[in-house]
Amino acid sequence: MQAQDILASLEKAVITGNKADSIKFAKESLTAGIKALDAIDKGLVKGMTIVGDKYAKHEYFLPQVLLAANAMYGGLDILLPHIPKAEADKKVVGVIGVVEGDVHDIGKNIVKTMLTASGMDMHDFGKDVPTENFVNSVKKERASLIAMSTLMTPTMDGMKAVVDGLIENGDRMKVKIIIGGAPTSQPFADDIGADWHAINAQEAVKKVKGAM
Repeated sequence: MQAQDILASLEKAVITGNKADSIKFAKESLTAGIKALDAIDKGLVKGMTIVGDKYAKHEYFLPQVLLAANAMYGGLDILLPHIPKAEADKKVVGVIGVVEGDVHDIGKNIVKTMLTASGMDMHDFGKDVPTENFVNSVKKERASLIAMSTLMTPTMDGMKAVVDGLIENGDRMKVKIIIGGAPTSQPFADDIGADWHAINAQEAVKKVKGAM
């Protein structure tokens, strides 16, 4: 197969949620001499971007997004070890999680997948994340992005607690903060001192990639 055909097959594997094909064509890309970063960017990421667009337009729903993400990660598992260290070190490191007291993580999982697909090194803290885990991530994970979500109004204050903690330990200016979830908004983000609010995964990627 020609390089363009392999990349197109990687893209299609993600769009159709075919993990076996994603793994197969990831291996073929390496055999064909395609750079791992190119296979990721021009194959897997391209496919996941299309999936994200379809989800935003309500053409795809959660099951298709999760299948696509699973396929993408199958290919990534093959390709990531072949990225030169110098290139890997250039990646923006981010952490993502649902704030303390909230266990609703479907939206968070989609955002994490899209940010990973866009080339970021995302550390997933999961759900019901203690405030100090976010606060300490600048030093522990060397994060330059913190992404937080919640679906519950009572736990929104947890986002402000993270921002306040970062200010207190002197790390606020070292990191960008993006928030999301049904009860949140850009005015709320402004009020607590976060950088951005995103209404969906596509907007999150657009705002983060446009500034970092």
